[in-house]
Amino acid sequence: MLDIRFVRENPDIVKRDLLKRNEPEKVKLVDELVSSDAEWRKLKQEADDLRHKRNVVTLEISELKKQGKDTGEKLREAKELPDKIKDAEAKLEELRDRVELILMQLPNILHDSVPVGKDSTENAEIRRWGKITQFDFELKPHGELIEELGLADFKSATKVSGAGFVYLKNELALLDISLQRFAIDFLMKKGFNLIEPPLMLRRKPYEGVVSLDDFEKVMYKIEGEESYLIATSEHPLVAMHMDAAFEEKELPVKYCGISPCFRREIGSHGVDTRGLFRMHQFNKVEQVIFCKPEESWQLHEEIQKNSEEMLQKLEIPYRVVSICTGDIGPIAAKKYDIEAWFPREKEYKEVTSASNCTSYQAVRLNIKFKKIENGKEAREYVHTLNNTGIATSRTMRAIIENYQNEDGSISVPKVLVQYMNGIKKIGKGK
Repeated sequence: MLDIRFVRENPDIVKRDLLKRNEPEKVKLVDELVSSDAEWRKLKQEADDLRHKRNVVTLEISELKKQGKDTGEKLREAKELPDKIKDAEAKLEELRDRVELILMQLPNILHDSVPVGKDSTENAEIRRWGKITQFDFELKPHGELIEELGLADFKSATKVSGAGFVYLKNELALLDISLQRFAIDFLMKKGFNLIEPPLMLRRKPYEGVVSLDDFEKVMYKIEGEESYLIATSEHPLVAMHMDAAFEEKELPVKYCGISPCFRREIGSHGVDTRGLFRMHQFNKVEQVIFCKPEESWQLHEEIQKNSEEMLQKLEIPYRVVSICTGDIGPIAAKKYDIEAWFPREKEYKEVTSASNCTSYQAVRLNIKFKKIENGKEAREYVHTLNNTGIATSRTMRAIIENYQNEDGSISVPKVLVQYMNGIKKIGKGK
């Protein structure tokens, strides 16, 4: 969430940003927040004064007793103070909860370079890479093809788990693992530390990394517990440092997270919905970085470049788009998507997202770093960044379509052959 000090000092910036995001209904929340915060600070001072007065009166009563003087008036004064303090503390708690609730509803401040737009149709294309293959035969739907090849079983998965699940079989299961190994090796060579996180998070740390709407729309809740299955390894990796303070020399800290991901919302329906593109469960390798504020924009470009390099090594055509103000979501200050080319539909579709969340997650989770200012130690919020390394289900679909052969087989990208035990082709005619 936003630092209350920033909102207190810059309410007009927050309001302008909400208008950029097409959220005018939240502008009034900023005024309410500033007013509630001012009232809280005034009441806190009054409560502190009452506590101080209680201490003073206690000492005065003690002194009067030593002097053998009448303590009646001071005792009556002392008797009234606890109720006054209790009332003030109750109002303070109520105001604090209201301030925090409003802060949780306000999105991050956007970077000036984020394109202004109403929805995804106004995302700005930055660049394209790769040669698009012109197929002289009709491509089969990827779900139908992998079932024919005995590589996937959607019917059985739907029967036992519901839509949005699949049994991956034989070479396709190996391809999934190969993509993970490829991404892990690539990122570890770039200085990322490999971490396999817990697959469940409690509510409090989860609130630090996602919008409140995600608890209803995205995450699976564990029945009878205040825990949720993770939607991406980014979430437990960022939450791992809740209430911690890095040493300045430690930063940047770079993590390569690997995990299954679980999501209730699998997107709008379209072509090939029984397939690998929109899944309730999939595997993903993620990039997560903690850094000093002055480093975050350079590192945002770095993690974006990493994902592009991996798709280039896989020889999958793609384009990069900068997500516009109306499509970006509340957590990121700027976000790039990579959209791979899907030749059957003849369109680009998102396969990775790179976000600079600036200090937004760090404020919620109280993650700081120590630095020396004027000879004294100071603490400042870190910036957090995340980006998909490889989301295997969508990448596999891109491979199945872009590497499909006329005889129904699927060629394996050259960079993955070493991870596939030398297998160069999957299916017929291999």
